[in-house]
Amino acid sequence: MRRITIISCAWAVLAAASPPQFAAEVDELPRVVQEMVAPPFVPEHEQLVTGGSKVVQVRLVIEEKKIEIDDEETEVWAMTFGGTIPGPLIVVHQDDYVEVTLVNPSANNMIHNIDFHAATGALGGAEFTKVGPGEEATIRFKATRPGVFVYICCAPGGVQGCSAPGGVMTPWHVISGMNGAIMVLPRDGLKDQNRNPVRYDRAYFIGEQDFYVYREPSGEYRTYETAVHALNDIVNTMLGQNPSHVVFNGAADALVGRNALKAKVGETVLIIHAQANRDTRPRLIGGHADFVWPYGSFNNPPSTDVETWFLPGGSAGAMVYTFKQPGLYAYVNHNLIESSLKGAVAQIKVEGDWDDDLMQQVKPPGPISK
Repeated sequence: MRRITIISCAWAVLAAASPPQFAAEVDELPRVVQEMVAPPFVPEHEQLVTGGSKVVQVRLVIEEKKIEIDDEETEVWAMTFGGTIPGPLIVVHQDDYVEVTLVNPSANNMIHNIDFHAATGALGGAEFTKVGPGEEATIRFKATRPGVFVYICCAPGGVQGCSAPGGVMTPWHVISGMNGAIMVLPRDGLKDQNRNPVRYDRAYFIGEQDFYVYREPSGEYRTYETAVHALNDIVNTMLGQNPSHVVFNGAADALVGRNALKAKVGETVLIIHAQANRDTRPRLIGGHADFVWPYGSFNNPPSTDVETWFLPGGSAGAMVYTFKQPGLYAYVNHNLIESSLKGAVAQIKVEGDWDDDLMQQVKPPGPISK
């Protein structure tokens, strides 16, 4: 315990020891306030920049609330950044400074913080952002590595104020919705495997979420008065490593039907996919990934012409595809049990003209000919 206390104090000393000239230099940089938007949409941004670094200011308000996650009205007590699952996508460029204010309103009941996988030091910022109800904290970090990265609530309760790698608080908060992603674009934009520019016409953010809702022997999912009342059952269900639901953007069917994503033939679409806890295998049924960064690093050359790609738990990835045919596409976790039976499916509705050269129905279904 003494060693942990010393380390925690060391973080505080380091936080207070920033050279004054460095702080002054950052304070002189241009500042922009990034308006957060609810996923699957992404903030307005430039794909490449020619100027110098800037400070991008972000405000994330934590919201604890009860939500429904399927058409059976199954309820969970969600913990969210910004009121959505996943939390909003943040978009900056390499060598920008990200200044994040984390707000925990007094209406909430629990302590929270934020760990940016894109940040360096202090548990990704979790050590400096532990806020109780009625508190807020601000950190600033330099986005040194281009790519897509998750952020999570590394909930206080264990080593150095974070329960990872031991304790229940971090997994409980993360599987209750406290995760999102940040995209750090190269200053000169995305590149293919030959360093040629890759541009996109639309971008969407999909957050894959696993929930662990206790099912009664009768088959019904149990409901609870508060999140704390649900904790014991959630922990026991989590330990079985068998989620009751695996969904995109907070609920089964959140991105299907009237909520389907949209595109047009000839448009290039960027999809950022994050899974903060479990491995997943995204696939675009009816299309491919022209380019995919499966581990999220834009410094690495993308894989090309991929059917299904792998995304390790605790990471984000990105893919780009230029749509060539109209119709309804399915974007799924290709563990078909999790997409078909647990909810991890989205639809993309594409408008445009059909290309018979790519596919043609030679003979429609009918009686078998002799």
